[in-house]
Amino acid sequence: MEILKQPLLTEKVTQLTDKLNRYAFKVDHRANKIQIKSAIEAMYGVNVTAVNTMKYVGKLKTRNTKAGAVQGRSATYKKAIITLKDGEVIDFYSNI
Repeated sequence: MEILKQPLLTEKVTQLTDKLNRYAFKVDHRANKIQIKSAIEAMYGVNVTAVNTMKYVGKLKTRNTKAGAVQGRSATYKKAIITLKDGEVIDFYSNI
């Protein structure tokens, strides 16, 4: 199972990173906190002190077309907020 889907790089997460040394990732919806912690430590070589998870239900979307209104839903996902030990960082831009 691929646990880590992608890192989240938003303004809110950037503020969390600067102030509290926290990072956010989209993760597999079946993964638990222990699996997420071990995946982060193995991939980035850092020490994780805390993992907080939350599930987001996809928003209902409606679009008007020639054939009438079309309804759909955006994808549901699970987000993990990772707190690292003081002095450790994850550099997402080192591979570019």
